[in-house]
Order: sequence, then C-alpha cells, then structure tokens
Amino acid sequence: MTDRLSIALAQAGPAAGNLAANADLIRATRAEAAARGADLVACPAGALSGLPLLDLIAQPAFLDAVEATAQALAADTADGGPALLIGAPWRDGTKRHNAALLLDAGRIAAVRYQAETDRGEIGSTEDDRFDNGPMPGPVNVRGVRIGLLVGGDLASADVAETLAESGAELLVALLASPFAPGRADERVQAAVARVVECGLPLVAVNAVGGEDERVFDGGSFALAPGGRLVAQAPLFAEHLLLSRWERGDDESWSSSEAEMIAPAEGDEALYSALMLGLRDAVAKGGVPGVVVGLTGGLDSALTAAIAVDALGPERVLTVRAPLPGGEGEALADSLDDAAEIVELLGCRLDNVALAPVLKAADSLLAPAFAGRDSAAAADRLHARLRAATLAALAERMGALLLSTADRTDRLLVLVPEESGCGYAVLADVPKALVLDLARWRNGNQPAGSRGPAGRVIPERVLARRLKAATPVGLPPVEALDDLLGGLLDDGLSPGDLVARGHAAGTVESVWRMVVRAEADRRRAPPGPRVSRRTAARLRRLPVGGGVIDLA
Repeated sequence: MTDRLSIALAQAGPAAGNLAANADLIRATRAEAAARGADLVACPAGALSGLPLLDLIAQPAFLDAVEATAQALAADTADGGPALLIGAPWRDGTKRHNAALLLDAGRIAAVRYQAETDRGEIGSTEDDRFDNGPMPGPVNVRGVRIGLLVGGDLASADVAETLAESGAELLVALLASPFAPGRADERVQAAVARVVECGLPLVAVNAVGGEDERVFDGGSFALAPGGRLVAQAPLFAEHLLLSRWERGDDESWSSSEAEMIAPAEGDEALYSALMLGLRDAVAKGGVPGVVVGLTGGLDSALTAAIAVDALGPERVLTVRAPLPGGEGEALADSLDDAAEIVELLGCRLDNVALAPVLKAADSLLAPAFAGRDSAAAADRLHARLRAATLAALAERMGALLLSTADRTDRLLVLVPEESGCGYAVLADVPKALVLDLARWRNGNQPAGSRGPAGRVIPERVLARRLKAATPVGLPPVEALDDLLGGLLDDGLSPGDLVARGHAAGTVESVWRMVVRAEADRRRAPPGPRVSRRTAARLRRLPVGGGVIDLA
C-alpha cells in the first residue's frame, strides 16, 4: 500500500478519428509527466479516439483499430513508468460504451464504462450514441482504489455513491465537456457536490480544442475533501496539471495547493472559445490559412480580428471586393475602413474588381429579365458571384474561406450567400453580441493571441453599427435577437412574446422569415457552438409546403 500518489491531468486536444496522432500525443504527455514524477496520467474522455465521432462509432473496423491502438499503448507501460487512464469508445458484445481504460504494467488492467448517459454536457458530448454501462467499482492503481467517473457520471450522485460504498479512496473524472457560458463553474460545482456527498477527494481532466461544432475548453481541476479547490488548469489551452496526494492517519487523502490558474470569464471566455475553434478548424483541416471577405462592416472586421488572433497575420488574407450599390461617401468610408482594419491587424489585403464580371453577367441575362422586375434577382446573382470569386481565391491558395455571417444573419439569411465558405466563426454569436466582443477586443488582448495589442477595429466601424438600421419590417438589433431567442430557444408562444414587448405582427413576420430561410440555412457552413441556445445548431424546419402560422 502506498501513502503517496502523484496524478498528472493531461488536458489535451485529440483529433476526432486520428488514432495514430492521438496515441503519439498520449505518449508524449506520459513522457513529460514521468519526468515530473507522476504515478498516474489521467487523459480526457475520448482521448484516444477524439470526440465527437458521430457515426464513426458504429463502424466495426474503427472500433477494432481503437482496441489495437489501446493494446499498443498498454504495452508501452511495461517500462515501469506512470500508469495511464485514457478515454475511448469501447465495444462489449453488441453494445458500445464511453469507456475509461487503465493501462499499467504492459496491459489493459481495467475497463470501466459510463453508467449514466443522459446528463447533458457536463461530461460526454455523444451520450445518445453510447449505451449505459453497469454501476462501476473502483480500480487499483499502485495500491490505491480509484473510482472512475466517465463523462456525464460526474453529474450523478448515484455513481459516485456506488464507488464510495465499493471502497474507492479517490475519484477521477474523465470529461469531454464543451464550452458554454458558465459551464466551467458548473463542472466544478458538480464535482464539489460529489466530494461533499461522498467525503472523497476528486480530480477532473477535461478535453481542450475545437472539433466540428464543439469547442472543448479544458479547465481541469482537483478538489480536496470538503470541496476545497487545490489545483486548476487554464481554459482554452493544452496543459499538464500535476497534483500530489498523501494518505493521512485517518486513511483519507489530502493535497496541498498546487498550480491555480483563474479561468477566463464573460466576453474574454467567449472570444477565446471562438479563437480556439477557428485555430483547430485550420490545424485539423491541414490548410495553410484563411481568406476573409472584408466589407468595412463590423461582422467582417471581427471575423478578421479573430482570425489574426488565432493564426497570426501572415496566415490571414483579406479581400476587398465591393458590390455595386454603395454610393459616394458611404462607399468611400467603407473602403477606407477596410483598409484601416487591415493596417491595424497587420494582415494582407487584396483588391478584386467585380464590376466587369457583374456587368457581363447582367448583359448575358438581360433578355431573360426584360420586362420583369429583376432587381432582387440581380442582387442575389451579384452576391453569388462575389462569393464564388472569394471561394475561388481560397481554393487556389488551399485556404479556408470564412463566412462573416453572425447568428442573427444565419437564422434569417440576411447575408444572401455563404456557399463556398468552409467555416463560420460567428455562427452562434447574435448580432448584438458582435458589438460587445468587438469593444472588448479593442480594449484587451486575449491569452494566446498571435495578433497585435491595442485597438484592431476602427471606432468608425463601431459607430456605424450603432447607427445601422435593420431591414424594413424588422425591429432594432437587440429586440430582434430577443425575439429570435424567445421564439427558437425558449419556445415562447406569440402571446408570451407580445407580453415581452414585441408587436404581434413583428412576431409573425420574423417567424415567416425563419421558415422561408430554412433551405438556405441548410447550405450554411459549420461554426463553433458557444452558447446554451438550442437553436445554436439552427433548428431544422420543413423546406417548402407553405409557412405554418403561429396563431
């Protein structure tokens, strides 16, 4: 029996489906932890496979490869170094589980499954694809009985209680919990509840990194008996957090305070989540950089700023390709603002003259449009040609074309053309919040930024957004975002929305716009989920068949 145990929490970002790269990352982390004196290295849920896997979980060949890779990692532990706890999907007969594997002494020493798969997003992100496992018992690590909480088991009093009653001395939670405002604190509070209920200390390791629409935010931590926080890793960064534990005379385990890094909050956390999501979309996509169509407006300016912060100015190409329609001073201001944004950010700017292309297209279609009101069709055609031009530039460079549409734009398709875009940084950011983030960035430089310090968006761009009117028939931006949130996220009735201060006619008009925009939304590029909104995935509605009245 040992009286001391050092646990390293390996807060890392595996790539979904890339078993070889993930195994190499685990090996490198184990080597670093061994050099720091760790007895056990705990990795996040899904550390071997990455998450989310979606329907890859159902592929037998992939699960075979997971098992073979886990066996190879287990063989590495025959060197006498630290034991490994890794998360992976695991097959048991016809069932598929979210599992924690203990690798030690050259073998897979134990396997434990997530027992409860309906605990929201405190833990695993794919509970609907995993089967429930049995209530677990503790595993033995160097003579210490450790209870494993996998994914959403952290939110379950029953699982922790079962482990405590089975003789566990210390709890280890393996998580893959994505970012949302306030969720980092929720994870800590859920863990405190388990510690208080069971009287056992607890360490929790969370994944970090962007994958698909998810942004895993890290924030791994350790709690001593009583719920006292004794170690905390940063949000939004890979980190190896070492906690050291000692057995007391009363057989309980305690730890003195170790590394404590305060988590980012509010606008800083949201901005950092957007940076991380974009950075990993580029890194895991294997592309050299991004292209941003710069208009001089706030959405494109903030998109460019996030891109420069995430990737560095040398990997961001901005393109100024104005459409006809702007006149005189307003157009000149917009072009000047785009140039100033580029100067502040330090990235490259290319200019593309669309007028000859648009003129040729208009001439080509003039006979078909003769005698008809073709203004709306021509505007959409011009927007598509601009989008196609930007997409061609990005494809020629092998780069990722970024959409500059925000959540409000996407729900109502106020930006007419996103085809060809590969990633939408602001997909889950309402229009009113775009302004808040831009103001925050002008006064702050986020941790890990590769961009410049100080102001990155001209004040005139912010002022123009404040004065900008929404399209005819729509309320001001703040009211519009509130209406969309109530309608799509909160499930409020028309009567509830009217009582909230929205005009009945406006409610009906916005609802019709949302329904009619469904076909365009389905063609929109993915972007990071950074809110609690159920419409973050953009609710799927019937395409065609008429509009369903709310009344």
